[in-house]
Amino acid sequence: MKVRYQYRIYPTPQQVKGLNQLFGCCRVVYNDALAIVRSVPQGEKWPSNAELQKLVITQAKKTAEREWLADVSVVPLQQSVQDLGAAFKNFFESRSGKRKGPKVGFPRFKKKLNQQSARFVRTGFSLKGNKLELAKLGRFKVRWSRPLPSEPSSVTIIRNTAGQYHASFVVEISPINIEPLRPSIGVDLGIKTFAFLSTGDRVESPGYNRLDRKTRRFQRKLARQVKGSKRREKTRLRLAKLKLKTANIRKDFLHKTTTQLIHENQVVVLEDLAVKNMLGNRKLARAISQQGWGTARTMCEAKANRVNDREVRIISRWEPTSQICSDCGFRWGKVA
Repeated sequence: MKVRYQYRIYPTPQQVKGLNQLFGCCRVVYNDALAIVRSVPQGEKWPSNAELQKLVITQAKKTAEREWLADVSVVPLQQSVQDLGAAFKNFFESRSGKRKGPKVGFPRFKKKLNQQSARFVRTGFSLKGNKLELAKLGRFKVRWSRPLPSEPSSVTIIRNTAGQYHASFVVEISPINIEPLRPSIGVDLGIKTFAFLSTGDRVESPGYNRLDRKTRRFQRKLARQVKGSKRREKTRLRLAKLKLKTANIRKDFLHKTTTQLIHENQVVVLEDLAVKNMLGNRKLARAISQQGWGTARTMCEAKANRVNDREVRIISRWEPTSQICSDCGFRWGKVA
């Protein structure tokens, strides 16, 4: 099975300039391809990915407006058009009902201030010792927090809104064998306490209140500042770093919690919560979104596939589990 291993990279000032140019080229190619598709009259056939690559990359390089596309590697530009094709596939499968989960909207144009990325396949990158070499960009210093389990098939270079750079490798792994401590466990997710376990234990989530107060203060400050000013950009960067810190704390907590649940229990039972509907409650929306219930479920399901003989079961949100005795099955009604 394929998984992602992500590492922090530290480009030099010259490499930062090259990466920013690459991100801009990928964004322009994606937007140009999307503009071509949107301009096709209704009822006519859309161009294929190969035709789009020829129009927005090969032929565009010969024009004065897009000749600078030749300054970067062609591999991530081709992958950018492939990403647009995947976005359209997800959109149509979501409309037809083949794709599960929330509805996927029509692809939108990429923006400069959002997270930027560029993907290289095997023809565009290589590992030279402890460094990552990218086509036309040179070798990058990587902080290897853990070794790669196998040879990567692709790598995505990511720049988040806080200005940090990461390399996300796609590698192949095999499921592992771990002896479970218990046959099954039930998990009831909450707000004040992240989870109540059927064993009687509680899982407390980290406190986000202090970071949340600072985030809201900087959001108010950002709203008052003049768009395009240097001070506003400085505030935006500090706000992005605060949000990133909160997200990293939550991600670390969820990874550790879900890993423990999967490793110690053969079957993990979760409730099918309508998180999107629950966020409509304006008094609880912030507290619910901070807990990351949907991410926890996704992590449990993904990690269950990495360990042999593990299963994640989802029960209906309408199942009256609190009204039924777990021993004899007698239902006594609503709990006061």
